[in-house]
Amino acid sequence: MEKTIRRYDLDWLRVIVFALLIFYHVGMFFVPWGWHIKNNETYNWIRWPMAFLNQWRLPILFVISGMGTYYALSKRNLRQFSLERIKRLGIPLLIGMLLIVPPQIYIERIVNSEFVGSYLEFYQKVLFRGGTYPKGNISWHHLWFLPYLLCFSLILSPAFIYIKRRETKLISWVKKLIQKPINLYLFIIPLYLLEAFMEPFFDVTHALIDDWFNFSFSIVLFFYGFILIATGQVFWESLKKIKTKALAIGCFAFLGQAVIWSFFEDGFVIHFTEALLKVTNIWSWILVLFGFAAKYLNKPSKKIAYANRAVYPFYILHQTITITIAYYLIDLNWSFIAKSSILIVGTFGLSWLIYDLIILRIPFLHPLFGLKKNPLSNVAQF
Repeated sequence: MEKTIRRYDLDWLRVIVFALLIFYHVGMFFVPWGWHIKNNETYNWIRWPMAFLNQWRLPILFVISGMGTYYALSKRNLRQFSLERIKRLGIPLLIGMLLIVPPQIYIERIVNSEFVGSYLEFYQKVLFRGGTYPKGNISWHHLWFLPYLLCFSLILSPAFIYIKRRETKLISWVKKLIQKPINLYLFIIPLYLLEAFMEPFFDVTHALIDDWFNFSFSIVLFFYGFILIATGQVFWESLKKIKTKALAIGCFAFLGQAVIWSFFEDGFVIHFTEALLKVTNIWSWILVLFGFAAKYLNKPSKKIAYANRAVYPFYILHQTITITIAYYLIDLNWSFIAKSSILIVGTFGLSWLIYDLIILRIPFLHPLFGLKKNPLSNVAQF
């Protein structure tokens, strides 16, 4: 069995990006876009940082997950890997749909005057009737990342094992390609084709079975993560040389999008131009984050060991906590700073209390929230 080197920078990135997810979902309460419940006052200015964060926050997680899959397959055969994926992704998803997500739907129905009664009445009499959300009440809501990741893992793992256990021409070709760092930008070509020619026809639904664009775009990123990490040190050396340029390119690409959103109407040329700017922006910030994390964060610490284990339960719990707190803030005539501060501190604080005082101390709950018996595996796997 081959020896693998732990990448602490990937652990840090995973923790940081999921922490940003909490800030993002707090922002969804205030931004003019639709969400499960909305504050009594929305703020137009917040759409700019939200739009920036929204484009790359989940793509980088799929890339990181692809990288984690490379390490996981160093220790498992296909059967072991598939069973481990089903256990670590499927069980928390099921528990989340049965216990964690329903309070979100209950609050949404209460706010929209679609239900009157206690949560117990809702759970017993309404939750399992009417089918799936939004018409019905069964949903995975913010946990949609889990079934997608499970599907990607099961679909691609046979190919990954073949690629990993043989010195394939694909890996050799990618190694040679990215020795010239600017060639990392060739990876945007498939993403651009999907964005330009598929995105207009398939809305992002997070429902898996009809979410063709999002599914395709995300599985490509997952595949990229595996292939890039398989090139070994070649990838990290290329990042050292490209990260500063990628930062400038990313800033330019997002600025270009902002100009289009502000001053131009939809059209044939605008669509293809914005599609190119969007995928360039996404890929640039992925390279930027990997590059600077590799430089500054690839070192062990007790903080990352604790946070890396906590991030999965935090992810499962956080949106229900955010929406529950937000429900009591909706009609208060308080400032954005006051409400958002309460939501951020409350979400982080209650998530930590539930994790540290309950989940972590009761072994029976560990698999229900995706916790491994061994917290020191090479890269966190979800």
